[in-house]
Amino acid sequence: MVVRSTWDYTGRRDAFVAWAQSVGRRLVNPPEVIRWNTDKRYLADLEEVGLPIVPTRFVAPGEEPDEMPAHCVVKPAVSAGSRDTARHEDRGAARVHVRSLTHAGRVAMVQPYLEEIDEAGETALLYCEGAFSHAIRKGPLLLGGAATVQGLFAPENITARDPRPAEREVGDAVMAEVGRRFGPLLYARVDLIGADPVVLELELTEPSLFFAHDAGAPARFAEAIRRRAPAAASA
Repeated sequence: MVVRSTWDYTGRRDAFVAWAQSVGRRLVNPPEVIRWNTDKRYLADLEEVGLPIVPTRFVAPGEEPDEMPAHCVVKPAVSAGSRDTARHEDRGAARVHVRSLTHAGRVAMVQPYLEEIDEAGETALLYCEGAFSHAIRKGPLLLGGAATVQGLFAPENITARDPRPAEREVGDAVMAEVGRRFGPLLYARVDLIGADPVVLELELTEPSLFFAHDAGAPARFAEAIRRRAPAAASA
């Protein structure tokens, strides 16, 4: 069983994780990956092992945000599709956003807004069975403050991209750590930003895989699913 469309899990994550656990090893990516990856506090785990991430502060319910960056992004730690995410150039507005999340019982994230994204966008590296498959460029979503979300996710400007060697180095290092934790995964996406690449997000649960931007990608992923099917069926 392959997890592909879970965009509504953010409002009921505990139930989603419990369902994944009930399916067990028949599920790919497996339940322990879903539990870890559906809360963006995984970024702290990546930083702890020396991987470069966008500097991130987490503010839990009952805590007060400390000094805020002058230009920052605030979003929930459990989120998808840029919902409840906004760019702030006013510290007061950023604090209000953080408090609105924590008062609702959610963990908030505060990250400096890296202005390089306005010109260069993000680079998303797609991996199949732990091996690099293809990459795309995602244009900036937050030029006007909050992302415009109508439906499940904000619209994105996507084009094919050849990753720079520095981006491949970081992406491959992240996947090596993921492999150490969980073994090779059917699919993964590493979202990077900056001339000196840092991890913005690591998508292991419900990533868009952007098959339209690489002619060979659908066949690679289909073959990987075919190879895994007998083991998953007998789990």
